[in-house]
Amino acid sequence: MPERDYYEVLGVPRTASADEIKRAYRKLAKQYHPDRNPGNKSAEARFREVQAAYDVLGDAEKRRAYDQWGHAGVGGGGGPGGAAGWRAGPSGERVYTWRSGGPDIPIEDLDDLIGAFARARQGRRGGGGGIFEELFGGFRGRGGRGVQAEEEPPGSRDIEHEIELTFDQAVRGTTLDLRLTPTDGHGHSENIRVKIPAGVADGQRIRVKGKGQPGGPGMPPGDLYIVTRVAPHPYFRRLGNDIYLDLPLTISEATLGAKVSIPTLAGPTVLTIPPGTPSGAKLRLKGKGVTPAGGKPPGDQYAVVRIVPPKNLTPRQRELLEQFRETGEGNPRENLGW
Repeated sequence: MPERDYYEVLGVPRTASADEIKRAYRKLAKQYHPDRNPGNKSAEARFREVQAAYDVLGDAEKRRAYDQWGHAGVGGGGGPGGAAGWRAGPSGERVYTWRSGGPDIPIEDLDDLIGAFARARQGRRGGGGGIFEELFGGFRGRGGRGVQAEEEPPGSRDIEHEIELTFDQAVRGTTLDLRLTPTDGHGHSENIRVKIPAGVADGQRIRVKGKGQPGGPGMPPGDLYIVTRVAPHPYFRRLGNDIYLDLPLTISEATLGAKVSIPTLAGPTVLTIPPGTPSGAKLRLKGKGVTPAGGKPPGDQYAVVRIVPPKNLTPRQRELLEQFRETGEGNPRENLGW
């Protein structure tokens, strides 16, 4: 199934400002957040879709690529930003996505592949070859079958390298020493130092120019793309640039109000709990979320209230609760329409 237009996902026009996109994202993320829709698979899928849309439209560089190339421009297939090579087509057939931006062409079986190769080679003899060179330039038949291609120098290409980051490294930024080893047997291993900017998210790609596969004669090297994999935090959850924290409260703290110490990315802080705070309430700490790179404003932190009743009551506590119940505490289910 083709991906939906990201602007349609967020419900904003293509001319929307960055602030309008952020507001639309926050509204939808709040509406479909798993905490509000426990066990709802449809809401969970919608939440992921909204997150994916904002990951692109909330980033100026990715948005420019998306506006020009669509999903292909941000990693969805051919065109700048996409990956050339074989993939599954819409009906399960195998298709080849061209690095040069040509149309996807299905190759049903080996006979079709060899036939296409032969036609491409015939075109080369006539001074052409076109985009078939990309696919067949280095192909050789085996065991006397197929058509043998002339040897050609390898072209430069981009490469990807995954790295593991802790939650704190992703939020605060870090510098890593990496060792690059050529995968094609050519060239030498190289040690490089890569700066990871503060605020990177899981799956984000960081470009290191000129550190990809070396090119042939007269060709520049490709680029290296660092793909970040961020480990989960023991108690923080990240949604975009916002941070979520489950906050357990006693019945009396939630009912009467309290001041409690909670952790934030910047260290402990004291949070005021208003009297009568219900379980599931989200208490906002403005600007206490992740600060992204590029001078963008920081996200917020939300303390999600979880009221925890006591497991073992003393006789006195039970007596007091019985007395409270006898005074009439109201029915919280009265207006639910059950």
